[in-house]
Amino acid sequence: MTLLLGALTIGLVLAMLALGVYLSFRVFNFPDITAEGSLTLGASVCAVMILAGTEPLLATGAGFLAGALAGALTGVLHTRFAINGLLSGILVMTALYSVNLHVMGKSNVPLMAQRTLLTDAERVADRLLGGIQHVQIGPWEVGVRDLAAVSGILLLVVVVASALHWFFRTNLGTAMRATGDNPQMIRALGVDTNWILTLGLALSNGLIALSGALLAQYQGFADVQMGIGMVVWGLASVIIGEALVGHATLGLLIAGAVMGSVLFRLLVAVALRWGLDPNDLKIVTAVFVFLALVGPRWLRAIRRPRAQPAGEAR
Repeated sequence: MTLLLGALTIGLVLAMLALGVYLSFRVFNFPDITAEGSLTLGASVCAVMILAGTEPLLATGAGFLAGALAGALTGVLHTRFAINGLLSGILVMTALYSVNLHVMGKSNVPLMAQRTLLTDAERVADRLLGGIQHVQIGPWEVGVRDLAAVSGILLLVVVVASALHWFFRTNLGTAMRATGDNPQMIRALGVDTNWILTLGLALSNGLIALSGALLAQYQGFADVQMGIGMVVWGLASVIIGEALVGHATLGLLIAGAVMGSVLFRLLVAVALRWGLDPNDLKIVTAVFVFLALVGPRWLRAIRRPRAQPAGEAR
């Protein structure tokens, strides 16, 4: 049960990453690689501020803002300097590696003995449950610490996903979605699509950095390498979510990205439990994303009835 709760918690933490990737890849059709640097940036800024004695909530918010600045820089490089979108993200991601090292001062910052959002959630759970260490859920005995972590992060994910859904229904959010669907049309209406794209990339990377800040607090450290491969992870979560909900309403697509992140993490946990070599995890993830991308096309081709030969009697 502890393994299940741990996988569920990590899946919820990385749901912020999935939401950010959904925004850049699906809403704007923008191949943003900045995510690998902005996730680490959010973790490093949050960790350093917590070590300096800042309130964990403020440090987490600062991580979000740092990621938003990184995303905005990618947008500026693309829109103002006419640099290819993929290359813009690569340039910012490369620069962020050095930035993250300067922010942390070293390659790894431990948070094991520090007050974080997770320790605050544990204190709240202790007060509500009278200081007991374990609770019985069906046939399983669950630690209060694990239960507090998953409950607190679930609450935060629900708040963020609900806020994102509300935002996309505002005039500005609708303009963002229209920019991704038909930039010529929205430009003809007098909307500055360059500014909209830059704002969207800022929001996307802010969510990704928020995921990094939460991940650092949950794992107990921030590491300069923690963002490697996270774009593929987020894309896999989005693809799984779309497979779960289909091309449904906006609210379901946002919920699908969250569910995809949780399900993908649970699948990884099960695979590791069954003996998967951790060194092969990135390869397995890449293969899974490939199959998720081409699988639906193959299924449609198999289900499509074969064309009847010309002249064949009916």
